[in-house]
Amino acid sequence: MTDENPFAPPTPRAAVPSANESRTPAADPAPVPAPPTAPEQVTEQLPVPAPPAAGPGEQPTEQLPASGFLTTVAAPSPGGTSTGQPHAPQHAPQENPHQAPHGTEPHATTKGARSRRGKLGARAVSAVVALGLLAGAGGGAAAFALLESQESARPADAALPKPAAGATQVERPEGSVAAIAAAALPSVVSIEVRAQQGVATGSGMILKADGYILTNNHVVAEAASGADVTVTFSDGHEQPAELVGATPDYDLAVIRVKEKGLEPLVLGDSDEVVVGDSVLAVGSPLGLEATVTTGIVSALHRPVKAGEAAEAAFIDAIQTDAAINPGNSGGPLVNSAGEVIGINSAIAQGPGTTGATGNIGLGFAIPSNQARHTAEQLIETGTATFPIIGVLLDPAYQGEGVQVSKEPQQGTPAVTPDGPADQAGLKPGDVILSIDGRPVSVADELIVAIRAKAPGDPVTLEVRSDGDERDVRVVLEERSSGQ
Repeated sequence: MTDENPFAPPTPRAAVPSANESRTPAADPAPVPAPPTAPEQVTEQLPVPAPPAAGPGEQPTEQLPASGFLTTVAAPSPGGTSTGQPHAPQHAPQENPHQAPHGTEPHATTKGARSRRGKLGARAVSAVVALGLLAGAGGGAAAFALLESQESARPADAALPKPAAGATQVERPEGSVAAIAAAALPSVVSIEVRAQQGVATGSGMILKADGYILTNNHVVAEAASGADVTVTFSDGHEQPAELVGATPDYDLAVIRVKEKGLEPLVLGDSDEVVVGDSVLAVGSPLGLEATVTTGIVSALHRPVKAGEAAEAAFIDAIQTDAAINPGNSGGPLVNSAGEVIGINSAIAQGPGTTGATGNIGLGFAIPSNQARHTAEQLIETGTATFPIIGVLLDPAYQGEGVQVSKEPQQGTPAVTPDGPADQAGLKPGDVILSIDGRPVSVADELIVAIRAKAPGDPVTLEVRSDGDERDVRVVLEERSSGQ
């Protein structure tokens, strides 16, 4: 919108005779004989049109409400055609070529009549302009007098009350949300991955001062195919990053920038987390960098299966009601001590939805103990491992517990020969009721509980076989991602 007022009245302009007005000089004085000198040059002065008021095509710009990216759209102006500058009609009076002079006194010629009419038009224009100026001066004087009267009616001091010095000082002690956020934000980054399929964005946290950054695998998955990865730090500067290693089994990845002296966040002990603990989620939801949301730990050990079936991640997740939205993926979930207890990875979706719809108060994070173990493997070897018991589970089973398949599936035996379950005595068709005293009712619960362990850890399974129940000790076996 310009500074000019589109609603201001147009500048007064001189009146112009219309085509229907008579131009007969009825009130003119008697014609004066033309002197014998050279004919008088007549200049007809046309009134100068005032600048046109704002037309229909000059509407002020209207801003629509911001979208998910805070874009601004100008409202279209209504269509119209330009009328251009107005022109005054010009009609010369008809001359009578047969009119004869009367007596011996010469009469004024038509040219002289036009000259007098031109002079009269100029005088009329001057009169109208002078009248307009006088009216403007009178209006200005009246407006000035009105302002003076209003000024005299105003209070002597219109200043609003101000708070006393230090009266509104906000206390932000150690452990407050503001203090935790201020400490965490410099160590949280925004990640952008550009591939042929499009652009993926997410978040990450600085793991080590020499440039290692932890994020989700699904954020940087295209980097394995050569996509460009760019990291934006809290102070706004950017750095290209390279993929160090990733695992879809835990939905974790490590990237690295060539930079030193970074401030890492500390991975806390997720086994110490309890329901009700206060937490902060930090990241770049919908591309809005350095966003902080707060909530609590809503539940623990939620079995979450994220990603495509072929590369699904099984997460023994921490559930939180802190707002997590697309773009928060890979960012830290921080406790009241400023320690990272989880890596934000997934959000729940309502029934019937097929895409991420945003926060509904059900977000899930990978526990920090799992993140630490996997990140160390990725930094050291570029790959990660996960534990297995060596059985295939029947997804169609509807009874109590989880059943081992009775038949081989796609050429894979129900119980891996010489695997951990085979060595412990499990058979096809056996039902696993619990693991380490934790009941399981669906296959994902058992897989998630096993993935939360480390290869080589022993677990105790409660097994029902041919109507008999017994406890079986199984030592977990290691398998590398991608196998």
